[in-house]
Amino acid sequence: MMHPEKIKRTVKYLRFLTLFFFVAIIHACSSPEISSDQGKILTVTGAIDPSEFGTTLTHEHLLVDFIGADSTGYHRWNRDTVVEVAAPYLEEIKSLGVQSFVECTPTYIGRDPLLMKRLSEQTGINILTNTGYYGARNNKFIPDEVFEMEPGALADIWIDEFRNGIEDTGIRPGFIKIGVDAHDTLSSKHRLLINAAAIAHKETGLVIASHTGPEAPAFEQIELLERAGISPSAFIWVHAQRGSQEGIIEAAQRGAWISLDNVNAARDKNPGSNYSTQWYVARLQAMKDAQLLNRVLISHDAGWYRPGEPGGGNFRGFSDLFTTLIPALEEAGFTAEEIDQLLVVNPAAAFAIR
Repeated sequence: MMHPEKIKRTVKYLRFLTLFFFVAIIHACSSPEISSDQGKILTVTGAIDPSEFGTTLTHEHLLVDFIGADSTGYHRWNRDTVVEVAAPYLEEIKSLGVQSFVECTPTYIGRDPLLMKRLSEQTGINILTNTGYYGARNNKFIPDEVFEMEPGALADIWIDEFRNGIEDTGIRPGFIKIGVDAHDTLSSKHRLLINAAAIAHKETGLVIASHTGPEAPAFEQIELLERAGISPSAFIWVHAQRGSQEGIIEAAQRGAWISLDNVNAARDKNPGSNYSTQWYVARLQAMKDAQLLNRVLISHDAGWYRPGEPGGGNFRGFSDLFTTLIPALEEAGFTAEEIDQLLVVNPAAAFAIR
């Protein structure tokens, strides 16, 4: 016969298991979007496993419309024309081994989910789009009425796109994209954006990519997220190349993603310019020395079709990282594993739903 004390412990354990599974079922029923998408990456053609993400460019653009929130719209471009211009650039990087492409154009500045879905299906490259608003450039790309909203109401717009799809397309965003101006402190309008992003992140699990630049606004956003109980690992400091090496290392040590954008081999023609290939090699070497390569994302911030300009303007391709930077990293002693960390492992970790 089982000892009475052992019976009591067994009963208590069974009660604990019953309560645990009851709570888990209630949580799953109340948050079906998060429970079903947990650990996945949302592309414009559906959710995929991070193992399918592969070599990824984490900050690029296919189309950007700088006319302003009061004038932009789908009437400004012809999708057939944009596909004709953009598809060859995607085919080029596919031949270089790229499997996924994070399209960082927010709404009111040229986001077109149907265009992205068409290009993804045509080229076979996974493409991510976003939800969120871009406040940089003095809020030119956000309707004025947005700044009359409370953070929760603004977040509800972005949460709805995650749950139900963008407009009537059924296409869901794979991350939250905001933008702030490069000032020493955030304006009240830009604090609204990061606070709304915090709420939306808690409800969706989507990572927050913020066009930021210098370190002062980057750290202010990180601190606002931490006050909201959110780990800096949910934050991508976009254009972190504009911060100091010390600032980048500190943010990475706190857990933030460091996005070094604007890889552009054309800058190598001017040896004295910032952000040359060797400049990026030096920055990445410093992150490697600090054992922080696992917090770095790297991309071109290139493209893009420009509505209103003849032929869509001067489209810059997405190949310099592979034709110029990677050979320079290999020459500097970076291993294949370390390069995969930057282009395969880190992107999958950054964009998987928490």
